[in-house]
Amino acid sequence: MAAILSNLTNTIIAGFVLTLVLLLVLAGWHNAGASLDQAWWSFLFRWLHVLSGVMWIGILWYFNFVQIPNMPNIEDSQKPAITKVIAPAALWWFRWGAMSTIVTGIILAYLNGYLVEAITIGTTSGVAKHSAIGIGMWLGTIMWFNVWFIIWPNQQIALGMKEADAAAKAAAGRTAMLFSRTNTMLSIPMLYAMISAQNLF
Repeated sequence: MAAILSNLTNTIIAGFVLTLVLLLVLAGWHNAGASLDQAWWSFLFRWLHVLSGVMWIGILWYFNFVQIPNMPNIEDSQKPAITKVIAPAALWWFRWGAMSTIVTGIILAYLNGYLVEAITIGTTSGVAKHSAIGIGMWLGTIMWFNVWFIIWPNQQIALGMKEADAAAKAAAGRTAMLFSRTNTMLSIPMLYAMISAQNLF
């Protein structure tokens, strides 16, 4: 077991294997055969959407609840461990978690037949669920845009991945932080909209 848990790749593979075992056990208990119909594909992409979202929002909240507030408490000699190693790795998972979340969300909305209704925030259907999921999708899209086109480019400057003087690095760091805080703020109503669409309407 230590060989599995000591290696992240092995741990993730084991997680997917356990998920497959669970799928087979539940299918056997409920005589539910593995029919790959539209409902199954919809479920699969909802699961992938949630996994991706947990990665994305989890790292967003790590940055805003843990890393940013504690950076002033770290000695200058130790800050390169964060800025040169941890932050770049976290930002890789952060931006690809955002990409995976938006792609699986669009596929999910398409499979469930409400993509256009969600994009139009329910104005074409008059259905509350479409309005809620649409608001969530638009908030998520704004957040995704912020990650890829504002936070990431500015973090590259702030972390020294792109050449810039000290003033430009400081300005880029502040811009990245403000848009990261914007995403943290938007994540609260976004999650409410997404979850309410599935549970209230």
